[in-house]
Amino acid sequence: MSCLVLYCRGGFEKECAADIQSKASSLGVDGFCKAKPGSAYVVFQPNDAQAADRLVTEISFRELIFARQIFVSPGLVDKMSADDRIGPLLEALESTCPAKFFEVFLETADNDKAKELLAFCKKFSRPFNRALRQSGRLTEDTEATKTRLHVLFLSATAAYPGVSQADNSSPWFMGIPRLKLSREAPSRSALKLEEALHVFLTAEERNERLRSGMKAVDLGASPGGWSWQLARRNLLVTAVDNGPMDRKLMSSGLVEHIRNDGFSFRPEHPVDWLVCDMVEKPGRIAKLVAGWTADGVCSEAIFNLKLPMKKRFTECQRCVEIISRQLSRAGIRFRLALKQLYHDREEVTAHLRRLV
Repeated sequence: MSCLVLYCRGGFEKECAADIQSKASSLGVDGFCKAKPGSAYVVFQPNDAQAADRLVTEISFRELIFARQIFVSPGLVDKMSADDRIGPLLEALESTCPAKFFEVFLETADNDKAKELLAFCKKFSRPFNRALRQSGRLTEDTEATKTRLHVLFLSATAAYPGVSQADNSSPWFMGIPRLKLSREAPSRSALKLEEALHVFLTAEERNERLRSGMKAVDLGASPGGWSWQLARRNLLVTAVDNGPMDRKLMSSGLVEHIRNDGFSFRPEHPVDWLVCDMVEKPGRIAKLVAGWTADGVCSEAIFNLKLPMKKRFTECQRCVEIISRQLSRAGIRFRLALKQLYHDREEVTAHLRRLV
């Protein structure tokens, strides 16, 4: 394999490129990125082409902030004939990819061309999958392989084929979870927290750490999208905001509304969860959440960091440093992850857990 392909939000190609270059450099691998503004994908080309295989296993997908997906590729296959696209793609995969795949994603980047290309991908999937089955490379035996095949189409005649490992990549097509907003939700922001819970926690962890009767605080809660997500899991929520809360949510009996400033409020007793979606400078939010965690006020937190227009990756690194320094100084073991979610915009979502 010769390069890494990463999907990201359109407009954040520079940040995605800085992220992967930083991770590669920390492993002693130099290279360069192809990151066209608005393309919604990045290609990282190591100076040593053989290093791509090592990077895709040694770099944790969880630790990449701006990447929605990552896979390793033999490179661009272009100038494919309309009469035969399958042949060139299979040929590119033949000597470089594992023998079998458990799943195939024929994808596009999430940009202006996506709608038209997705229609093509859907039409192309049947003959392509048939060819893979006939060659014995596509199997339903998930015990035999954990390798997923990706083909990122840039056009109907150019694509990056490649592979990802199920345990170190996004499980979703195009790296986008397909979540549906409930009519009961007070706001669309409810989807942010739902996506965060799926990204940062496994199904087993959600069942274990979001149990009925647990207590949570939602800072900057109005009108209640995040509080609603917690209440629908039967958590007892203290919603802190000077603004109004959704009436139907308040009638559930699971949410207490306190009109107060999110930076001055502290609960009388420790809670299981802190969630926060306040519009404030990211460094101030990082310091706030780190303080709650260091003082034992909460065990786990999910919060948004609203990013500046420039040096966004640098700002993320600064927030990580603020939290790490504060918790380390207090002697607290912790786990921290940042990810720009599909439902985020000019922000990233963070998950912080205090470890016993």
